[in-house]
Amino acid sequence: MNKDIQQLIKKLERQNFEVRPLKSNYCAVFAGKVWVVNLPCTPSSSRTIKNVKAALKRHGFHE
Repeated sequence: MNKDIQQLIKKLERQNFEVRPLKSNYCAVFAGKVWVVNLPCTPSSSRTIKNVKAALKRHGFHE
């Protein structure tokens, strides 16, 4: 798993988001019972991480 993704998952868990691993090398992120985004464990570009963070911020994530 990518180092940036590991750090992001730790931050998410500290802010009470739930991260569940999926079969297809992705992790599903939930805020309560609401699905937020699927997080790739091996992102193809830095733009992917920025797009995921933008989606998370719309659901209350703070860096």
